[in-house]
Amino acid sequence: MSRPISRISAALLLLGAGVLVGLVISVRVDIGPASVDRSEAIAQTVLPVGLPVASPHAASPFVAVAGRIVPSVVAIATRKKAVEGAGGFHHPWGRGFGLEEMFPNAPRQRQQPPDHPGGSGSGFVIDPDGYILTNNHVIQGASEVTVRFADGTELDARIVGQDPETDVAVLRVDPSGMDGGLVALTMGDSEQIRVGDWAIAVGNPFGQLQGSVTVGVISAKGRTDLNIMGGTPVYQSFIQTDASINFGNSGGPLVNIEGEVIGMNTAINAAGQGIGFAIPANMARSVAQQLIDGGRVVRGYLGILPQELTEELAESMDIAGTEGILIGQVIEDTPADQGGLHTGDIITKMDGRPVSEVNDFRLRVAEQPVGSPVKFSVLRDGRKKTVKVVLDERPGSPAKSIPEEEEDASWAGITVDEISPEEARDFGMSGDAVGVFVVGVAPGSAADGAGIQTGDVILEVGNMELDRLADWAKAVEKYRDKRAVAILLKRGDHTRYVGLKP
Repeated sequence: MSRPISRISAALLLLGAGVLVGLVISVRVDIGPASVDRSEAIAQTVLPVGLPVASPHAASPFVAVAGRIVPSVVAIATRKKAVEGAGGFHHPWGRGFGLEEMFPNAPRQRQQPPDHPGGSGSGFVIDPDGYILTNNHVIQGASEVTVRFADGTELDARIVGQDPETDVAVLRVDPSGMDGGLVALTMGDSEQIRVGDWAIAVGNPFGQLQGSVTVGVISAKGRTDLNIMGGTPVYQSFIQTDASINFGNSGGPLVNIEGEVIGMNTAINAAGQGIGFAIPANMARSVAQQLIDGGRVVRGYLGILPQELTEELAESMDIAGTEGILIGQVIEDTPADQGGLHTGDIITKMDGRPVSEVNDFRLRVAEQPVGSPVKFSVLRDGRKKTVKVVLDERPGSPAKSIPEEEEDASWAGITVDEISPEEARDFGMSGDAVGVFVVGVAPGSAADGAGIQTGDVILEVGNMELDRLADWAKAVEKYRDKRAVAILLKRGDHTRYVGLKP
């Protein structure tokens, strides 16, 4: 038998019902037609006694920021020329390769029309002359690019430059096609941000919700080693934020409470919520300026294979602590070799700044001007030394000239030589020598990113078997302009395929 409800209980139930009605009405007002007068709607809302009613004119501190930023943020739409036979398979591992890219002879299941819709993303104006910053992956492979502003104006854009190694790209539109001209956003100093600072993301999520503004904080700085589907940047120092970032936000700005751009939204963790990543504004600005000035990015090159100094390595070398990075190899005839760095050296400082993490070190070297002298503080056999090295331009840069006699021996950061019958026997091969021997891998190159190592033997490139260096030259010629190619390696007693994106 149920117990009767007391008067006090009844009163509490009525009060709860009042709260529920207030919440429901509040939600309905929020999602109602844009023509509804908000102040009138709030005034008519039934609220339970005792709950404070906010002033309808009290603006949040983000209103002014959104008002300044949204007009300079664009939605980007692309069209792409389809590759004949491009299919719908996607490899579930690795870095976003499709099966048709990894295995060129695999059967295709469907074909696309000659010209088809590509992707969508975001971007923002960085110069009133018409320059727009976005992610490289947003416009990669595009044959046509269109940008749409918040007021509905659509303009055709041309690609000024692309840098896959940082996932930065620059577009340009004709500013005369925009009534009132273009307003550039202010680029802030991303070095000054702190964990816990406000972070405001603006963009075009899902290709439909243009001008979306989300708010959170800086969750972390300097995130590296992210394996990003669709193309992993070589140089990483991501800002992590819990400001909501979704598909289509790529290329949009991440701004601070002052409305200054502190990053460019780039990647999300689709398995979690509140985990988004942005390229720091300082990196994006530097790359963009080089793309605008010369259409390419020039990076410094040292010529070592660096590795983390682990506790085990430090103990084995009788070194106290793990500060610094270990030189695993000095590549012959490189600035490091010529400057006097040795395999086994531990780099503790670079131009007076401490060195402690490999990815950060690579980025700092790459950002150094070519031809500039750099001082390295090193530990060698327990003694401190200072070594001065003049950096060269990183091999593989578009305008970097390669001597004609070396052109066929070096590709995608790989330098090879023929393997002799004696070396073949050392690698467990019978009969005539087969394959080519990897004698060098440029740090940060496509080969380095694919996991190819000095000492590997390359047996196949794509569907071509290699016997001599001449076969390597033919394979390079055939696959030089391919987006991706499968490489068969022999390492020790095992063979394995790796996907190379030249």
